[in-house]
Amino acid sequence: MISADGTPIAYQRFGGDGPPLILITAALCDRTSVTALAEQLAPRLPAIAYDRRGRGGSGGIAGWSVQREIEDLAALIDGAGGSAAVYGHSSGAALALHAAAAGLPITKLVLHEPPFTPAQDGEDQRERQAAEERAGREQATAIRALLAQDRRAEAVAAFLTPTGMPRQMVEQMSNDPAVQAVAHTLPHDPFDVVSASSRGGATPAEQAATVTIPALLLCGGDSFAWMVETGAQLAAAMPDGRHHVMPGQPHVAAPQVLAPLLTGFLLST
Repeated sequence: MISADGTPIAYQRFGGDGPPLILITAALCDRTSVTALAEQLAPRLPAIAYDRRGRGGSGGIAGWSVQREIEDLAALIDGAGGSAAVYGHSSGAALALHAAAAGLPITKLVLHEPPFTPAQDGEDQRERQAAEERAGREQATAIRALLAQDRRAEAVAAFLTPTGMPRQMVEQMSNDPAVQAVAHTLPHDPFDVVSASSRGGATPAEQAATVTIPALLLCGGDSFAWMVETGAQLAAAMPDGRHHVMPGQPHVAAPQVLAPLLTGFLLST
């Protein structure tokens, strides 16, 4: 698939003909991270897994921007027949929300734990957003400096440690060659993808409120409590949004749990 700026986007289709579900991966992932989910979906629902810009078989990291990633998704949708459902996980969910708000021909939307800080009663959300954006820029700068020295494991650890991930898991992921292979995307994803500037200063709920298509917000019952709260707030803000918590699931949910939920939502009338 060739994006609007000429960048090749590598993808794989699972299942038969018909409008597919396009799967958008999270930070530090390529399309192999959703292969098991696509295989679970394929008997009932065609699925497309793709390498986001700068990862795996896709090019374009030098010309990266949120708009370019939206154009990549638009090219995939066009190649799939002109419309498609979209699922995004973590920062991939933030990208999916950008695409839906931009008016791409998305039939249904699934946002799985978008990494936005939930709004608190009485707070100045824009002031909070500005502070988070400054912190994100500082973290991205530190990661960029590590990458410039080819210290990929340290760059991954610098991203993962503040998330609250257990130390053993941080060490395991930081030393995973597959994770290190996409570490160069970290200065952009998730920082730029989830930033307030990428939404024109709007809060996540304000952006979500502009998306009128049916949307499902998924969260894991054993994931971070703030992500569950964010999911509920975004679902409430959307004209046709609903929120579902998957009992016992962490941030990365099991494909055998996700697949029937996605199939049920996307094939319902």
